[in-house]
Amino acid sequence: MSLALTPADENAPVAIQATMSLVGLTRIQLAEALRDIGVSDGDIRMRVGQLWHWIYFQGATDFDSMLNVSKALRARLAERFTLDRPQVVAEQVSTDGTRKWLIRMPPAPGDRLVGGKTVGAEIECVYIPESDRGTLCVSSQVGCTLTCSFCHTGTQKLVRNLTSQEIVQQLMVARHQLGDFPGLTPPTNGLIPSGEGVRAVSNIVFMGMGEPLYNLDNVADALGVMSDGDGLSLSKRRITVSTSGVAPSIADLGARTGAMLAISLHAVRDDLRDKLVPLNKKYPIVELLQACRDYPGLSNARRITFEYVMLKGVNDSPADARQLVRLLKGIPAKINLIPFNPWPGTVYECSDWETIERFSDIVFNAGYASPVRTPRGRDILAACGQLKSETEKLRARARLADDQD
Repeated sequence: MSLALTPADENAPVAIQATMSLVGLTRIQLAEALRDIGVSDGDIRMRVGQLWHWIYFQGATDFDSMLNVSKALRARLAERFTLDRPQVVAEQVSTDGTRKWLIRMPPAPGDRLVGGKTVGAEIECVYIPESDRGTLCVSSQVGCTLTCSFCHTGTQKLVRNLTSQEIVQQLMVARHQLGDFPGLTPPTNGLIPSGEGVRAVSNIVFMGMGEPLYNLDNVADALGVMSDGDGLSLSKRRITVSTSGVAPSIADLGARTGAMLAISLHAVRDDLRDKLVPLNKKYPIVELLQACRDYPGLSNARRITFEYVMLKGVNDSPADARQLVRLLKGIPAKINLIPFNPWPGTVYECSDWETIERFSDIVFNAGYASPVRTPRGRDILAACGQLKSETEKLRARARLADDQD
């Protein structure tokens, strides 16, 4: 089934958040919050550990449930802080089980004004379930600074970077919505993977809105929270950060996070990639691939994923496939072939299936895994490159209707 998107009321009065939520904070940030309410330095480490367990392992939503924390401290915490998560403005469930959430963050300095009121930033994240795993696609920025010509998300202006807290909160919202914390019941509609040792959210991909390497500090801090073994406990080998090619920051990403790396390549010639991924004008293919060869920890067990969207008559010829193989020589890699996901106004079409298969065969016969990514969530515009497009369209329609009343 597919649930209708209900546009939020942008003109509802919203004040800047008076109390800070502890959900999504790093250990260092939690320690600072505890110092602010008078917890002694000698007790900080123990108290951070307690809060960490309740927030990230148990998914606590109120301080009273923290039974190993003294009543006096719980009262102080409740006076100054909350355990609130961002608002889920709308949820859509695709016919294939993919879920898309429109999430509104609490208002923050720099967010847009509507009718004299600050409106919290809105982002979308997508959950893709399979029988043995669940992958959450998170955003790192509000909007995007890049203008990749085949990507609808890239047509939206960059508003700001997400904080590390806001990035982690996407995972917290998803786990709550999916009943993935102790004591919660999973939803009955749609596929939610289950079974012994199976978690509803087992994988994270930074492939949502924004360019993660233009927000590396916050991405690195968020990844540290997500992979902490005492809380959310996701394996770093199950967290993938995708970049459009910010070559100078790639080594730093690997050294600081140990995350898996994905590259949005999409072309094998600079002249074409300059059009598809304009960032290529700054960091051309040769420079980008050298950064990949130098990625910390690169091995056959930690291959780089190269994403390649299949555009009819643009980048899908056998010659393109053979050049791709030549370019990646010596790099432990796999190539994800992505059928283009159309959006209103695009000039591109998806390659024919026979063309995609021929391209895949050439890459596979050269020794590279070349899976063709099954499009997921197309009916709710949750597929690659489509995030936030439907929401923005509905917002525009609502504003037009108001103007005509």
